[in-house]
Amino acid sequence: MAAQGIGASVLRKEDDRFLRGRGEYVGDIRLPGTRDVAFVRSPLAHARIKAIRVPERYRGSVFTAADIADSTQPIRAYSGLPGFKRSDQPILAHEKVRQVGELIAMCVADTRAEAEDIAAAVEVEFEELPAIHDMLQAKQKGAALVHEHWGDNIFLETFVNVNMEAAFDAPIKITREISTARQAMAPMEGRGTVAVWHKRMDQLVLYTGNQQPHIVRNGLAECLGLEQIQIRIVSPDVGGGFGYKGIVLPEDVCLGWLAMRCGHPVRWIEDRREHLTAAANCREHHYIITVYADRDGRLRGVDCEATVDSGAYSSYPFSACLEAAQIASILPGPYDFPSYRCRTWSVATNKCPILPYRGVARTGVCYALELMLDAVAREAGIEPYEVRLKNLVQPEQMPFDNITKKHFDSGDYPESLRQALAKIDLAGLRARQKQGEPDGRLIGVGLSVYCEQGAHGTSVYAGWGIPMVPGHEQATARMTPDGGLELRVGVHSHGQSMETTLPQVAHEILGIDVAKIKLVHGDTEYTPYSTGSWGSRCAVMAGGAVATASREIAKLAKGIGAHLLQTDVDQVRLENGAVVGPSGSVTLQEIAYTWYRRPQDLPPSVDPRGLEVTIGYKPVRDSGTFSYATHIAVVAVDPEMGDIELLDYVIVEDGGKLINPMVVDGQIYGGLAQGIGTALYEEMNYDASGQPLASTFADYLLPGPTEVPAPKVGHMETLAPYTEFGVKGLGEGGAIAPPAAIGNAVNDALKAYGAELLRSPMTPRRVLEALHAASEKRKQGAGLAEGARA
Repeated sequence: MAAQGIGASVLRKEDDRFLRGRGEYVGDIRLPGTRDVAFVRSPLAHARIKAIRVPERYRGSVFTAADIADSTQPIRAYSGLPGFKRSDQPILAHEKVRQVGELIAMCVADTRAEAEDIAAAVEVEFEELPAIHDMLQAKQKGAALVHEHWGDNIFLETFVNVNMEAAFDAPIKITREISTARQAMAPMEGRGTVAVWHKRMDQLVLYTGNQQPHIVRNGLAECLGLEQIQIRIVSPDVGGGFGYKGIVLPEDVCLGWLAMRCGHPVRWIEDRREHLTAAANCREHHYIITVYADRDGRLRGVDCEATVDSGAYSSYPFSACLEAAQIASILPGPYDFPSYRCRTWSVATNKCPILPYRGVARTGVCYALELMLDAVAREAGIEPYEVRLKNLVQPEQMPFDNITKKHFDSGDYPESLRQALAKIDLAGLRARQKQGEPDGRLIGVGLSVYCEQGAHGTSVYAGWGIPMVPGHEQATARMTPDGGLELRVGVHSHGQSMETTLPQVAHEILGIDVAKIKLVHGDTEYTPYSTGSWGSRCAVMAGGAVATASREIAKLAKGIGAHLLQTDVDQVRLENGAVVGPSGSVTLQEIAYTWYRRPQDLPPSVDPRGLEVTIGYKPVRDSGTFSYATHIAVVAVDPEMGDIELLDYVIVEDGGKLINPMVVDGQIYGGLAQGIGTALYEEMNYDASGQPLASTFADYLLPGPTEVPAPKVGHMETLAPYTEFGVKGLGEGGAIAPPAAIGNAVNDALKAYGAELLRSPMTPRRVLEALHAASEKRKQGAGLAEGARA
């Protein structure tokens, strides 16, 4: 048998159905009698609702806030952090709307088209109010208020200061204003919900593609006033999550309410316009950042003011504060320096709420800090990699507590950088730059180094005070009468290949063929409680739980096997799917058959748990694992057209012990594609009245196969000291570093012109604007010099 355990590139079990078109998504679920739902949504970003007029013929098909007010509660995602201001997100808007696309009324009909026709017939009278579309303007005194009772537009302000004054005498001081555009998550499958009230079970059943089924059940129970036992969440196959499939949407609550009252199933399938303009966005950051350094490039300190546009409401369960408040703690990245100060603001605007997209705040902070390190290198007259080597935490410092008390568990960051550099010919590229390109394009090389804290535990999230705190991750393992194994976990796969990798973990311990191991997940009725799939935690937490449960199964099997072999349990061992004793062996299949089918052959003292266990797991230290990588991009920039082409891309990452290297590569490739989108294409613009300007993929650009190069990928495997097998979380990392690496490469290409790009995405227009600004600056400088000579 080919290797199937930890470290083997086992082919994905789930691909058999996906590649044959047999996946089952929410849109594939057809229950008898299902009717479709469409919503009346606000066309304005900020307005008072003066009246809602429903045509008489549709009275029984349209529901507003007045209909559901007595039996629902708003979505509340509060934080316990001091100073956090609360916002209640109404299920259906009443009195006021605070974003384009906010729900006003729910319409039900036999088809989606008919439901949309009914929605179009509903008239809403508004009194338009000034809209806040700019987070920096929202912070100013006198700005219009998203939530009047706050008195300002600040969800939360945080501040960190560690000996900042000691850096002020540094010979190099560089300040930049850096920003990242707002984005949409754009999973291939949008959100969708099918809801039905099960009369016999007295239970609401929601079919919804979801990363966090148990957490969504928590939120729905609060909003609908139901006991948790009265709600079952079933999440079938999920076509991409990226944080968006974790939050509780008002649409979910609406359909749950409707299903409880109408006597038939109801369905809402999000269209792409709804996804882009109405539901949630991500990423929009603004930094004013100053870096202090010595002439040799050694960092003395970092001083930053960071603002995040959190939108109109606080998303359940992550809250509006998670993104900005994380900036203060993770901005230092993998670097060791003595002085630090950071103030952050989570700002409310008249846009849809923000959520933690792949990489969460790390993509923004990596972009800001890594651009600054290249600026330090240019000022010091040294190569950018030299600045990194002088400041990266060293392997002999591990485990390392950085300036914000992040506990780096293990790793060799400089070695990752050295290996990445070895995969490109830097000297040759520098010579190519000097020689120039025949077509006039400019060559640039850029790098970025990041760290990804994943699998955060209780000790991290308890302090946030949000509606979700991870504890022990549980798994159920049960052998079947024919010797197979069933695993039940509360996390859910939306591309992580759990149906393959978690059986690999069990195989490593029990030796059962991966083909005979079935994973059950995505159903709150059958799986143990979990906070779900987020934060690169599944391999660490669910993998650790499966390993722990498998070891318990091994103990139970050895007890039965020892009896069948007529020897003591301390004389047997589990090996290649069999219990082996001094004078023979018995397979796990025979042991399972005996337990289930021939209990008369067992002694009265047999462990009554049989061959089934549910058990929890938490790492020895649950402050998170730290995976990391170096990314290097080589670009060609056309100074006439502003076009940017990726010529080469290198990644050297360290994810600890890799359960399945092929799956890891897939995660890296997918993250890279999303990172390229952030760097060069994706932007969710709003006009001054709060109107979203990208409502289709004709306006919201995504990278395709021709825009994503095949990267050169290298792996390091520094074992995590606190987890099973030494694994680390790495699912988000591929999306973190590309904007910074590509941004540095573009700035390297343009440095001879004195041009610098400090906003993503780095579009052709922004390239040309940067070149024009640099040209004007040179002309002004020349004019001043001429005047001085005169």
